[in-house]
Amino acid sequence: MTLFQNVTLIDEMGNVTPRTDLLVQGGRIAQIGTAIPCPPGVERIDCTGKFLTPGLVVLHTHTPMNIFRGIAEDVNIDDWFNRELWPFESKMTEQDIYWGAKLACAEMAQNGVTAFADHYFGCQHIARAAGELGLRCDLAYTIFGFGGDPEPELQKAEELLAAYAGNEMVHLRIGPHSPYICSPQVLRRLVEAARQHGCGIHLHVSETAEQVKESYQKYGKSPFAVVAEAGGFTVPCIVAHALYIQKEDLPLLAGDTFVAACPKTYLKLGMGEGQLWQHWQSLQLGIGTDGAASSNTIDPLEQVRLFALLGKWADQAEQFTLPQMWQLLFAGHRALPFGAGRLAVGAPADLALWDLDTPATAPVYDPLAAILYSASAANITHTMVAGRFVKKEGRLQTDVTAITKQAADCAAAITRRGRGESKVYF
Repeated sequence: MTLFQNVTLIDEMGNVTPRTDLLVQGGRIAQIGTAIPCPPGVERIDCTGKFLTPGLVVLHTHTPMNIFRGIAEDVNIDDWFNRELWPFESKMTEQDIYWGAKLACAEMAQNGVTAFADHYFGCQHIARAAGELGLRCDLAYTIFGFGGDPEPELQKAEELLAAYAGNEMVHLRIGPHSPYICSPQVLRRLVEAARQHGCGIHLHVSETAEQVKESYQKYGKSPFAVVAEAGGFTVPCIVAHALYIQKEDLPLLAGDTFVAACPKTYLKLGMGEGQLWQHWQSLQLGIGTDGAASSNTIDPLEQVRLFALLGKWADQAEQFTLPQMWQLLFAGHRALPFGAGRLAVGAPADLALWDLDTPATAPVYDPLAAILYSASAANITHTMVAGRFVKKEGRLQTDVTAITKQAADCAAAITRRGRGESKVYF
């Protein structure tokens, strides 16, 4: 049990409540109010001058790719995929996946993230890493459907679905890579499997202008329409990127379709302006980070800041308001099955405690502005997941030195092995 005393609460909508207590019991928020009695044996934290929010969320990432951070710089998106990342990924080991994911989970815990949605293979190693760091994870086993036959990959995904059934910290779903790699027949098969298992899907759609152009040439319709025709929006769905979503795509999306925006990747790889900023308010949008091989960081606060600034720069300074961007920061929680991202009695105790009395953030006229435009991980003193601290008094509750050493060993081995042959092409 933990009692946060005399804290200022900022909920997921941006509502600010000063001088409040919040009691955590049994992994959940048990009570919110003033002068809550402190039961015997409860850890009491004096939060005078500090701010308590829900934990942050990453709606799309590739955690094992932290092992490739910085390996492919100053290249266009075609070369990034075809010359750099996929050839290196073809020679990844299970150790690379595990230590890359563990490094990412440590980074996320440092950044106040309590839950994330991942799209990768080797999901059992990601789940292990997340469990050891104490984070919640929603994992989509990536399926390419090579040769038009997804069954071998689907079998692995279904085995993982069974292995983690009922796990409150790990949720599995089906992860078709994209409509430009998975054929319509493969997409239909994977959507049907997701429907049978009641687990939903997570895939990449309309990342580039070229993908949209090729989809019209090949199928006579947009990538979103290809996914819709396969039934992809009849099950819970996380769409990564959608940078080039079209106006005519919007009616295809269902109420449980969420889009993850990762603006740092779009900037880094020179992916163009797209239409996402034109249509963002018509979408159920959340913040992703993509993998560290493209975005370099797994930091949703940095991503939402970029999203807001990119929206404002073209003479739209009055738009992309503080409340809108604050709500966007936490919106990804709604796509996940954990019920987190709320400051409410009965909600999971997934929380972040902020100290804004620092040179980088003071004075605090508006705490939303201080966090969204000035703060960093250094301002997060505590991160709690399910009532347990994963970061406390500014320090991660794990052996960070061991993680970074093992990641460095993996990186050295990757360099020695070099590039392999990619089975897929962007």
